[in-house]
Amino acid sequence: MTPRDLLAWNVKKLRVNRGLSQERLALEAGLERVSISQIERKRVNLGIDSLGKIASVLGCEIPDLFVEPAMGEQQPKNLRRGRRSL
Repeated sequence: MTPRDLLAWNVKKLRVNRGLSQERLALEAGLERVSISQIERKRVNLGIDSLGKIASVLGCEIPDLFVEPAMGEQQPKNLRRGRRSL
């Protein structure tokens, strides 16, 4: 996996495991929701400051955003659709 693939995988995995919507993660990290979506779709290169903000909200360190998935680990699932309260 490329670094961009790893970032997309881990941001989505950690976000979903914590029950955070893209909107909530973006709000708490001081970023735009579209930025989180673009990260998870591998469409953007992110600056180190933004990585730090995302890691802080997700309760991890920046290197944790680049961990290789375990052999056979399934793609992170989406949260249920619909608006979530902020």
